[in-house]
Amino acid sequence: MFKTFINAFKIKDIRKKILMTLLLIVIYRLGCFIPIPGVNVALLSEAVQSYDILGFLDLLTGSSFSQFTLFAMGISPYITASIILQLLTIAIPSLERLSKEEDGREKIERITRYTGIGLALVQSIGIFVGLQNSAKPGTSYLASNLPDWMALAVIGICATAGTAILMWLGERITEKGIGNGISMLIFASIVSRVPQTVIGWVQQLFTGVMKVWAFAILLVLIVGMITLVVYVDQAQRRIPVQYAKRVVGRKMYGGQSTSLPIKANANGVLPLIFAMTLIQFPGMIAQFWPKSGFYSFYTKYLGASSVVYFLVYALLIIAFGYFYSAITFNPVEMSKNLQQNGGFIPGIRPGKPTGDYLAKISGRLTLFGSLFLAVIAILPTIALHSLGQTTAFGATSILIMVSVAIETTDQLESHMLMRHYKGFLN
Repeated sequence: MFKTFINAFKIKDIRKKILMTLLLIVIYRLGCFIPIPGVNVALLSEAVQSYDILGFLDLLTGSSFSQFTLFAMGISPYITASIILQLLTIAIPSLERLSKEEDGREKIERITRYTGIGLALVQSIGIFVGLQNSAKPGTSYLASNLPDWMALAVIGICATAGTAILMWLGERITEKGIGNGISMLIFASIVSRVPQTVIGWVQQLFTGVMKVWAFAILLVLIVGMITLVVYVDQAQRRIPVQYAKRVVGRKMYGGQSTSLPIKANANGVLPLIFAMTLIQFPGMIAQFWPKSGFYSFYTKYLGASSVVYFLVYALLIIAFGYFYSAITFNPVEMSKNLQQNGGFIPGIRPGKPTGDYLAKISGRLTLFGSLFLAVIAILPTIALHSLGQTTAFGATSILIMVSVAIETTDQLESHMLMRHYKGFLN
């Protein structure tokens, strides 16, 4: 492993990508310590402990929200905007046509950025308006030395600027670094919470709050989750492909047998991240009016520990799994490419039957991958709740960390193999 890392640093292009990624992540973490004025941080930290929605947002921002620093809103507004635009692309024919063109995709990306900035402004101001409405008499979530409207304006402008910077950092990581930019930023945020969480568990163990057997079960759950995620992430369905022999000039080509690998969980952790963001959005809206009937209904029936919450969460994961599979995997196009290159699947006729066969295989694998994500995100969370661990850091966090780490390692592996170096997995 260490020799592989040394070899990676010997290659100039890979070294640049790794250092660029680390530099951008360091910039991100430094921004997490730049405070935004106009906020009563002590009272906000208490609210984060009381509201599941705010706790989730604090997790995704690496505790930036509870301290309300420059990156307090994180990358969540951009993720929400991306979900909205991708759903609209399916519903609106003009957007669908744009998505199939190079210039059109750039336009959609610009619209996504602007929408994300708009959502960051609305969410940052709306959260504090909602908190102010629910504040006890004599207390305020806004700094007392500024008028409320001025404090809200400062909060909105600074938090929105922070989200815009994060979007730029994410794009730079994707373009010039290693891994997916959005996933890497979320990964860095969650990892920053690991020491605090582990110290909390150890303190609970030594103070007697957590029993030894509960701590042992907790460790077994974590190790089991990591092992299972790694195993499923590396699993593939290999479809045999045979290439027919053909003569070009005086040479004969083809005739070899190969396979078409399709990953069991081809979508990675993206369906999970999108489902997490979307399921928290209604709660964020409801919090703007804490005394309304909608807020009472949400907290009673859709709270983070309710059966309905877990059911909706699972359905969203499965839905986004199929959604991204439809975007990233085109069985018709793959069938055409096989036929044009003289390839065929033994026992399956070329053309439409091959496309239908690949679609059936892809559908089964997508269902398996989506169900796996749903089960691994929900069941351990329920187990943690039964052990008295109600922290926002849980099964979903571990799943995201492991999946992003594997995805980044795979990308680094491909860079190494392209340059004829021994990879991590060899």
